[in-house]
Amino acid sequence: MFRFLKKPVKYVTAVLCTVLFAGTLTGCSVVERVQYQWADGGEAHWEEAAIDAGLQTQVEEYYYDHLPEELHEAYREIYVHLMKNEDEGSFLSEVSVDDFWRAYYAVLADHPEIFWIGTSAQVEESGLSHTVVSYSLETTVAQKDRASLKAELEAAADACIDQISSEASDYEKIKYVYEYLINTVDYDANGVDTQNIQSALLYQKSVCAGYSKAFQYILHRMGLFCTYVTGTITGGGDHGWNMVRIGDHYYYVDVTWGDPVFVNKIDGEGTDTVINYNYLCCTQTELFRTHVPSDAVELPECMSDDYNYYKLNGFYYETFDYNTIYNALMNSVWNGESSIVMKFGSSEAYESAKYELFENGMLTDPGQYLMEINGVTTWNYRYHTEEEFCLITIYWK
Repeated sequence: MFRFLKKPVKYVTAVLCTVLFAGTLTGCSVVERVQYQWADGGEAHWEEAAIDAGLQTQVEEYYYDHLPEELHEAYREIYVHLMKNEDEGSFLSEVSVDDFWRAYYAVLADHPEIFWIGTSAQVEESGLSHTVVSYSLETTVAQKDRASLKAELEAAADACIDQISSEASDYEKIKYVYEYLINTVDYDANGVDTQNIQSALLYQKSVCAGYSKAFQYILHRMGLFCTYVTGTITGGGDHGWNMVRIGDHYYYVDVTWGDPVFVNKIDGEGTDTVINYNYLCCTQTELFRTHVPSDAVELPECMSDDYNYYKLNGFYYETFDYNTIYNALMNSVWNGESSIVMKFGSSEAYESAKYELFENGMLTDPGQYLMEINGVTTWNYRYHTEEEFCLITIYWK
């Protein structure tokens, strides 16, 4: 069994400079550096140190796997420090400031369970070797409160997981968590701790970071692959979403954009109440029309539509066929459904459907049928179209 011990090692005349997140230099000093060493005198390796301390991870670490191998030790050292609640101290892996932040970001992207870290930090850099020798992190939760909050978060995640059948497929589990978060969390930019999982799982008010990290956290607890993706939205600001894997294929998931509360606040209409499944297991072809991923990590192709919600549930039409769509409309009214959704396989089919439905009287018969069933003489409906997804939703109201 390996053991690692703290042993002070002085670096004579080591000039250090404090480097803030922005990279500015604020001062210099001489410090004593603490070195972890194995009992036999060899240098510590942080992969073994994590195992020795009982901190080996049980999840697939996508960002770790895509870091250069020379940054793996720095990643694992940061992970060990964070999991041991060491918010400041010496840093032993010899990496530049830029590489420190790269590894630090990768740890947080892989581990949503590290919820107590804020948005700023500072490191000290050696003026001789230009490597990081110490760090100090902003935290949002006092050390004494983290264990109890951790237990609350685990219980909140398990409250979702316990409702999922043990026979559920990976897709069914992903879909359930997607729906669960949308139904229990409201988009609120003024919420508390919106950059971590507390906001979504404990306070039920969050933004994209909270939605995405909560989704990742719950899937991790079920042993499913899920990673956090950051980027921007076209015409907007920063955004976060997820990538999952089912079988051999990867898919994108954006819980935030699936939430009608978010759509209502962005559109300012306050009318949508139906979950938007465009962002459940979608392809990059569809998502990248509005989402632009950052270059923080290399991403695989997400081109499979095997788990497209509309295809799986019979709402997908490769082409526009008048009789097929007519029968779907009449059946929707007969079954007492509050709405009908139709996704088309091409822009041409989508435009044909829009024309027939809203300009050429295709809704006349379903409307008359609806009035007969309800015993009324007038009826109103509204509809929502999404050109980028070739999607039409009609609400029978």
